[in-house]
Amino acid sequence: MKKSTRNPLSLSRRDFLQASAVVGSAAISTLKAPHVHASGADDFAVRIGLIGCGGRGTGALLDAIGASTKVIYPQSGYHTEDVAENAKVEHKNIQVLALADMFEKRLEDCHRNLKKIGLQVPAEHHFLGWDAYQKLLAIPEINYVILATPPHFRPLHLKAAIEAGKNVFMEKPAAVDVPGVKIVMEAGRLAKEKNLGIAAGTQRRHSPNYNETIRRVHDGEIGDLIYAKCYWNGGQIWVIDREPGWSDLEWQLRNWNYFTWLSGDHIVEQHVHNLDVMNWVLGTHPIKAVSGLGGRQSRRGDRHGYIYDHFAVEYEYPNGVTMFSQCRQINNCKSMVGEFVRGERGTSDCANQITPAKGSVWRYHEPPGSPYRHEHEDLISSIHAGKPINEAQNIAESTLTGIIGREACYSGQEITWEQALKSTTHLGPDKYEFGPFQVPPDPRPGSYRFT
Repeated sequence: MKKSTRNPLSLSRRDFLQASAVVGSAAISTLKAPHVHASGADDFAVRIGLIGCGGRGTGALLDAIGASTKVIYPQSGYHTEDVAENAKVEHKNIQVLALADMFEKRLEDCHRNLKKIGLQVPAEHHFLGWDAYQKLLAIPEINYVILATPPHFRPLHLKAAIEAGKNVFMEKPAAVDVPGVKIVMEAGRLAKEKNLGIAAGTQRRHSPNYNETIRRVHDGEIGDLIYAKCYWNGGQIWVIDREPGWSDLEWQLRNWNYFTWLSGDHIVEQHVHNLDVMNWVLGTHPIKAVSGLGGRQSRRGDRHGYIYDHFAVEYEYPNGVTMFSQCRQINNCKSMVGEFVRGERGTSDCANQITPAKGSVWRYHEPPGSPYRHEHEDLISSIHAGKPINEAQNIAESTLTGIIGREACYSGQEITWEQALKSTTHLGPDKYEFGPFQVPPDPRPGSYRFT
């Protein structure tokens, strides 16, 4: 494969800092928003609205406000987070103006953590229910929205936020189905027209070690790329058991990781990180998922919805480059998370090392810092500089990469990129309301069909 070129919608952390010419607390303390002030010259503080107050939403919010906090990430996943009582706020010119969630306890737990670091959100700006996001977006002072609800709702919320004139940080993945992916692409185009920023939760793109390593690969240090592979083989993540009184839809919302219509399945929801790196380093998206194997080897019954616990997919990229993808969520198995490429003159792990066929191994040695904070610092710095980053197309393509892999495994068929783009299948209920919503049968290769 010829030497990759960078996607013009994607900028490295170095690019962000050079563009902004402002580093550290000065960069994160203020925003410049031409779409709000007609003069385009007035600086103003970051005013955050959080949509989705669960563990990942709370974590993203703490990263955005730059808090020196002790954040607990359980080994099993991102479900629970807490803040140390002695936490301090480093960037006092960042405020949280509103919180929105479906469930009151999640919102109140998030607010409790904010109060520990001296931040209060008035009760009249606590929004609950299906339309909570609309109420939050109607607050004109909010200029930075964090989207952290289950991925099913990401396209709807992103489009609404951009239409409301807000800069957006959205968690990954971008969608769970093809119509959702297209909405995200459309929202990205609209954000560009409005000069609004969009950053995604694929934090590897904001990690200095990944940026430097992939830059060297793109500069040809291991020659033309001929093969790639990536893995997210880990254990089972959190699960929420059903409680008496919960309707089908309420339980599925609370246990959202285990339902394809809400999460996209773990090849989309979790493995998207690795697939995004593959698209980044290869410089494009795959043209097809050639073959796929997957299933439910350890998961049994409705407790785990109907998603698979393992996937293995062979993708084909332009110029015949093959990429092998594998992901697994089964306890007590060997863990492996990472991305690897082979070139004509060597190999790389994409993150820290270049190993040429001849010569010395190069390794990244500098402390990379927290990519979870870098992604917010980069977005805020780019907005401040008047050149907001826009990662909508990148994350949409990485999400669709996961979707075609999922559908290849579900169906046992080859799924091309162009074929997928023609899909009009929308996953989920026709109407959002608590009540019955039947769990579909497990997808079975040979009988399941991608439509």
